Amino acid sequence: MTPNQPAKQAKILAIADVQASADTRRIPINQVGIKEIRYPIRVRERSGGEQHTIATFAMYVDLPHNFKGTHMSRFVEILNHYEREITVESFKEMIAEMTERLGARSGHIQMRFPYFINKKAPVSGVQSLLDYDVTFIGERRDGQNCLRLKIVVPVTSLCPCSKEISAYGAHNQRSHVTVSCKTRGFVWLEELIDVVEREASSELYGLLKRPDEKFVTERAYDNPKFVEDMVRDIAMRLNADERIRAYTIESENFESIHNHSAYAMVEYNKDA
Repeated sequence: MTPNQPAKQAKILAIADVQASADTRRIPINQVGIKEIRYPIRVRERSGGEQHTIATFAMYVDLPHNFKGTHMSRFVEILNHYEREITVESFKEMIAEMTERLGARSGHIQMRFPYFINKKAPVSGVQSLLDYDVTFIGERRDGQNCLRLKIVVPVTSLCPCSKEISAYGAHNQRSHVTVSCKTRGFVWLEELIDVVEREASSELYGLLKRPDEKFVTERAYDNPKFVEDMVRDIAMRLNADERIRAYTIESENFESIHNHSAYAMVEYNKDA
């Protein structure tokens, strides 16, 4: 050891923790942390398999008025702690660990990822992947967790009015149905997707042959739905599911004959 080494070590040990220093402005911060950080995760499939995908995370905690800042590096350390073992189950553990390590009363973690389902075309049976936008949202306050699941399901809707007033044909559009819910039991992603796709004019497929295209076109024509119909029909299905505690259902139809979207939303809390 050289004579200069002890001095260097002392300097390292004496590095100031600026984030933990006092702040005199007396303004607490509701959420502070990091966002748009990507990390690999694993998601269980209803079929019994496991899907590896990439999630985009947002991680926040509250900050009392008397602290200057939070320790941003600790958010990344928590992600790295789980390495490639981040699952829906460990997601709950991460929320508790984050609030505890950062000394916060409340915490928020959002994990958004693409989820793929291998679908068979309705007539030809050809298989193709279709992706769905899924988000897990976890909040912790005063030691209690609150978890929400959000999923965006693309579908087809066909206008009942257009069908009724036209001599032939009817305009249709691609729609995004977003379901956000709190559950009291385990719910597969595929179950929520099934509910939405069954209540649309037609579901979507990644690959269709001509007989399949004929089938989905005629199915949509035989099953016209306003944007209002879709959110109400999905709500009826979720009302009947005792595992669903609360939900918000949104439907946006990207109109094919207008330069705007049609939109409807319904929400309900069974515990209220």
